[in-house]
Amino acid sequence: MKILIIDDDTNITEIWGIALKQNNFEVLTATSGRSGIDQAKTQKPDFILIDQIMPDMKGNDILKILKEDPVTNMIPVAIASNYSDTQLMQEAIQQGALDYILKYQIEPLDLISKIKNLLQKTQNTNS
Repeated sequence: MKILIIDDDTNITEIWGIALKQNNFEVLTATSGRSGIDQAKTQKPDFILIDQIMPDMKGNDILKILKEDPVTNMIPVAIASNYSDTQLMQEAIQQGALDYILKYQIEPLDLISKIKNLLQKTQNTNS
C-alpha cells in the first residue's frame, strides 16, 4: 500500500512516514500542493493525507483538484490539520474527504489505525 503525505511540515512527514513504513506502507511525500497533485497523478497512491494549510494552496483546494481529475478522483483522501475550523472541515467532507484529522489529537499509531480503517471502508464500499 502506497501513502502520499502532502505536508510542508517535514517533522510531521518524518514522524508519520516512519510509523507508516514500520507498518509496511510505502510512503511518498510532497511539501507543496502542486508537487503533491503531480505525485498523485504519476504515482497513483492508495491513500492521500493532505495538510490543510500549505504555502501554495489550501488542502481543500488540493482535494478539489484531485477529486475533479479522472486519474485521481477515486483515491481515498483525508485532510490533516492543526486548525479545527468547522467551515473548513465541512467543506473538506463535502468535497470528498473521508475524514478530517486534527494533528494535535492523533498519535502516529492512531493515525495508522485510522488509515487502515478508512482504506477498509473504501474497499468494502467498492466491492
